[in-house]
Amino acid sequence: NGHLQFNSIDEYRYHEALVHPAMLGPRPPERVLVMGGGDGLAVREILKYPSVREVLLVDLDPEVTQLSKSFPPMVQLNNSALLDPRVQVRNQDAFVWINETADPFDAVIIDFPDPSNFSVGKLYTSHFFRKLKKKVHPDALVSIQCTSPLVAPKSYWCVVKTLESVGFHVRPFHSTVPSFGIWGYALASLTQPNVESFHLPLAADQLRFLSNGNLQHLFVLPRDIPRLDSDVNRLDNQVLVRYYDEEWHGYD
Repeated sequence: NGHLQFNSIDEYRYHEALVHPAMLGPRPPERVLVMGGGDGLAVREILKYPSVREVLLVDLDPEVTQLSKSFPPMVQLNNSALLDPRVQVRNQDAFVWINETADPFDAVIIDFPDPSNFSVGKLYTSHFFRKLKKKVHPDALVSIQCTSPLVAPKSYWCVVKTLESVGFHVRPFHSTVPSFGIWGYALASLTQPNVESFHLPLAADQLRFLSNGNLQHLFVLPRDIPRLDSDVNRLDNQVLVRYYDEEWHGYD
């Protein structure tokens, strides 16, 4: 659709912020679910944890995941993540897959595109998030990319409110990615995420952006990103797509 998906120069900032908070729950993550993320870059970060024994990647486009397995620049960038024997790729619409029976996951990474149309917007609805609850352990952490809270604050807080409406406890957070600007995420769990106790177990040379010195700062939103009121995004209103179109219209 002509939208930038990542820049090899600074994607590590986006993916470290997206992935690592969700890996810091009370249980060492063994089974991890990734929805979207067919480029393998989120999976690359997940595989840095020695406790991980299984990663399920659910991505719609087989051409994207095949490219990520075979195109040398992509394979180099994702560190051959999708070729790792611990990784299973399912090329399926996550909206359909979410209805399948699966053992609960210890961590979930949601790396869908921004909700610029109804086919993607349905993946951010209360309907979808309610089904997601059945796929996770009670103390599992779920990390979701939620567009820019600075450019599209109503869209951002709509995702947060929609997660809360189905029973998730949510900690909003953000990072700066030069190619995208200020970017927003949500960390959700069926129990309150204790982000104040987070400690990265990885060696310093395994990360380029995050450290135990700046990890907590992701969860401190500046004054120009206050919480805004918004409606819950439901299948029968898809209000998030309207918010997104209004806020991003003309920005590019």
